[in-house]
Amino acid sequence: GIVVPGGFGDRGVDGKVLTAKYARENRVPYLGVCLGMQVAVIEYARNVMDWKDANSEEFDADAGHKVVVFMPEINPEVMGGTMRCGERRTILHEQEDPTKRSLVSYLYGKGKPILERHRHRYEVNPELVPAIREAGLNFVGTDDKGVRMQVVELDREVHPFYFATQYHPEFKSHPNDPSPPFHGLILAATGQLAKFMADVEASEAE
Repeated sequence: GIVVPGGFGDRGVDGKVLTAKYARENRVPYLGVCLGMQVAVIEYARNVMDWKDANSEEFDADAGHKVVVFMPEINPEVMGGTMRCGERRTILHEQEDPTKRSLVSYLYGKGKPILERHRHRYEVNPELVPAIREAGLNFVGTDDKGVRMQVVELDREVHPFYFATQYHPEFKSHPNDPSPPFHGLILAATGQLAKFMADVEASEAE
């Protein structure tokens, strides 16, 4: 499995985009965290949607398709003490087809609150979300207003585990109590994810 973690600046970003592309095309379990989610969106826009000029405003302020932008409440001229930090709620948005239940609902539990910590000043561009979603990248978790994208994944028939979060699950993860995204990555990488999901469904049916 592959983890692309959070970070700042453009150093190594092209390699991270290529890593996301490799994982997506070769069905390698992928977990993106913060920048790792933004990279996954950039890669998908460039190589699936054919938006070759897609980029983050952080790396190219003049990009033709700014799929990642400064959050509107952030002053781009001030870098100190301006990030969106702290524990936030994520609201799930399932697809209408019940056979396409999201990975995140299996990992966290259907109907259970998702409270994870954030640390970022960029977000997926809300204006471009409908087009990206239409192209097959599923934004299954948002903030409580449904505007800020916080979890993205691919349908499992397309990829067994392509999962990314804007929040930082590592902040609440422990050796004997791993955060659900990391648990899911390990399950996928070791061939145990299908059994885990079946066990979840059986437990919910009791």
